[in-house]
Amino acid sequence: MEWLDNALYWHWWVLAVAFVILEVFSPGVFFIWMGVGAAVTGLVLLLAPGLDWSWQLLLFAAVSVASVLLSRQILERRPIKTDQPRLNRRGEQYVGRLFTLEEPIVNGQGKIRVDDSSWKIEGPDCAAGTRVRVTGVDGVVLKVEVTDG
Repeated sequence: MEWLDNALYWHWWVLAVAFVILEVFSPGVFFIWMGVGAAVTGLVLLLAPGLDWSWQLLLFAAVSVASVLLSRQILERRPIKTDQPRLNRRGEQYVGRLFTLEEPIVNGQGKIRVDDSSWKIEGPDCAAGTRVRVTGVDGVVLKVEVTDG
């Protein structure tokens, strides 16, 4: 690992920029935290140029993990507000809606037609034509209950 012995602060900064560029082209938020780790490692190496490569890698890993944990903690305390909170949770959009069963619920399972798609449902056994209300979602299965209206 001779090349790691010769690593300079700017090598880490180039790696940080590469991680940021990867972040731009990848879904989700992942590479940015490794970019933070690389940038901090480069800063520490600028201040302490004789730092051994094993400590550099350890620092990079520790800062990357710490930045992930810190960002998750911040987002849990202050979630991002949106005008469409159920945008990518399609099943939750149906909670509270009423539907009429075209097929019976047998052994707690059935199907309903929702707009232009068919959804699996779970609820009490009942006959076709019964009105049900969606009360929740479990993955791709809608939870329903029988309603009077």
